[in-house]
Amino acid sequence: MAYLVWLELAICILIIFFFGHRVAIYGDIIAEKTRLGGLWIGLVLISITTSLPELFNGVSSIFIVNAPDLTVGNLLGANTFNLFNLALLDMASRSGSIMLAVGKGQKLAGWYGIILVALIAIPLLFQSLADIRLGWLGLTTPIIMIIYLFSIRQIFLSDKKNPAVTNEQSKYETHSLKRTFILFTISALFIIGAGIWLATIGEDISRITGLGESFIGSILISFTTTLPEITVSFSALRLGAVDMAMSNMLGSNMFNMFLICFDDIIYTKGPILSAVSSNNLITAVTIIVLTLITLAGLYFKPRRLFRLSWYNILIFGIFITGAYLNFAANR
Repeated sequence: MAYLVWLELAICILIIFFFGHRVAIYGDIIAEKTRLGGLWIGLVLISITTSLPELFNGVSSIFIVNAPDLTVGNLLGANTFNLFNLALLDMASRSGSIMLAVGKGQKLAGWYGIILVALIAIPLLFQSLADIRLGWLGLTTPIIMIIYLFSIRQIFLSDKKNPAVTNEQSKYETHSLKRTFILFTISALFIIGAGIWLATIGEDISRITGLGESFIGSILISFTTTLPEITVSFSALRLGAVDMAMSNMLGSNMFNMFLICFDDIIYTKGPILSAVSSNNLITAVTIIVLTLITLAGLYFKPRRLFRLSWYNILIFGIFITGAYLNFAANR
């Protein structure tokens, strides 16, 4: 029955919300205990962890329900929600725009994110490029993987040259690093399980509503799988770890494009981008525009009036426009 599908979705949301919040807490403890910077923790450890639903949703979408369109739509849609949530995070900050308080490494993450998304968008725009194979892989897959790993290294080196000012007072003296890692892993496993479950739920919702898989993946399921990013970043904001809050969102966007390469590897029927709807191009272009607006905010430091600035207004407007265009293209 249809209502059972929506009940399953609600349960998944609760699981991801609860354990995503736990991941945020344990991630903050790990950040303090290991003495790694907030930018690096957010960009790598936290962003990869909070992207686990996208990872396993993609794997199960391919192996269980054979829906590559749902996989790519979810990953691209998750990026739009991360940038939308970043604008919400900016509004929620009580001490002014977060654009004023983050390090230079955030700009690098934004630019590399645009490059990675563009390498996905080009084959969606030109089908002949999507059909070019290296074995069963798409042409851009090894390029994206190399650029992702290179970008992580460059941002790390930039962060070492321009370290953020940290609070030397310990907040977690009584916490064991070993026990924290164990609890962190348990929470991540619950997120993984919910991500696998989401793949079958998305297929059921697509069938019940009659909407295309790319729309369901990019809007509904991607919203659910970005809940860990939301909870982590808002928790980091409350802790004053603004760099971690922002780099979690931008780092997740970069890692999501890396995951499309991973999905291409396990989708052995050919390049995955040749098997998905060209409607995903709408979402890819939306991501690029939203990231450019975010970069403009980082460069020009928006001033707020009642916690609202031109940056927030533009992000909300482009996000809604992209969602509408995606919906209209899939009707």
